[in-house]
Amino acid sequence: MSSKQDLSTATGALALHDGAVFAGYGAGAAGTQTGELCFNTAMTGYQEILTDPSYAQQLVLFTFPHIGNVGANPEDHEESTPQASHAARGAIFREPITAPSNWRAAEDFGAWLARKGIIGLSGVDTRALTRRIRELGMPKAAICHQPGGNIDFTALIAAAKAWPGLDHADLAADVVQAAPYEHTEGLWKPGLGHVPMGNAEFHTVVLDFGVKKNILRNLANVGARSTVLNGDASAADVLALKPDGVVLSNGPGYPAATYVRSGAMIRELIASGVPILGICLGHQMLALALGARTVKMAQGHHGANHPVKDLATGKVEIVSMNHGFTVDVATLPAGVAESHRSLFDGTNSGLAVAGKPIISVQHHPEASPGPQDSFYLFERFAGLMRDHRGK
Repeated sequence: MSSKQDLSTATGALALHDGAVFAGYGAGAAGTQTGELCFNTAMTGYQEILTDPSYAQQLVLFTFPHIGNVGANPEDHEESTPQASHAARGAIFREPITAPSNWRAAEDFGAWLARKGIIGLSGVDTRALTRRIRELGMPKAAICHQPGGNIDFTALIAAAKAWPGLDHADLAADVVQAAPYEHTEGLWKPGLGHVPMGNAEFHTVVLDFGVKKNILRNLANVGARSTVLNGDASAADVLALKPDGVVLSNGPGYPAATYVRSGAMIRELIASGVPILGICLGHQMLALALGARTVKMAQGHHGANHPVKDLATGKVEIVSMNHGFTVDVATLPAGVAESHRSLFDGTNSGLAVAGKPIISVQHHPEASPGPQDSFYLFERFAGLMRDHRGK
């Protein structure tokens, strides 16, 4: 066992499946949760991170020590459906939650965590935990908040060991709703909030595997109203709506598992010639449909400060990332080329398909949290839709 806080006075703790325990101070919701432990290097955007459906069944360790200073508000949620409202299960910080000091704050972050059912833990050595993940990979873990103390550490370790993990799990099925819906809300503007879009130039169909709201808002920003369908939809369902383009959204879990139920639909959409934008999990499943393979990463990419190079233009973008799998570029078939590459470790961050109107990126071009370097990809997708309509 290892810890920064005395085990006898701890009100919260994190146990790893190898038996290591990090004890500290509990916050947010009380109780115990299990999940995969990952670290996130972003300095801002913690509310967006913890509501991103891609973090389903994960515990997020923040490397930035001071979390909570902007509080929480009702506008910065990234989940798009009630089913996706429970994504991340826990959050770990070095320092106690900071009091809010931002003009947009409507709620204390600790109270927000409790209301969202997310367990918080502070007072632990986050640097040691981050180094452990870097060296050994993302472990199975259990987190608890017990306000009265008296934590059963043996039981917490057992819970971490018993959790089945994320391998081969189709988590996307748990964060989407069956009924289709329309989206026309635009990007956030100071003093106005999220304003409705004007007249739509395009109609997109978004295949939902855990779509973030800011993806839908960025589509609206380039003149596209969206019809959001469950990822179980058939290609006939999609094409019957006569979309100008199709988006394969982000989402959680093991891409090959989700591909089992959605792969045939994606292959038919590729063959149809309709413009396609793939993002994160959608990018990975598009790669599978094209004949490539995906592989599990040791520590994944989670943060708002990742450098990615556009190989066509030479431009380097600072992007947001959140993924634990990557496309194996050695398995790309003829006619499929790498379009973007991570400058951190050389892993794939985008694909281009010869003769097909397809944009596919591993990172998050909606860029929330993080800078807006990749917003141009939505404009590029709008250009593909405009060209396709003119044929």
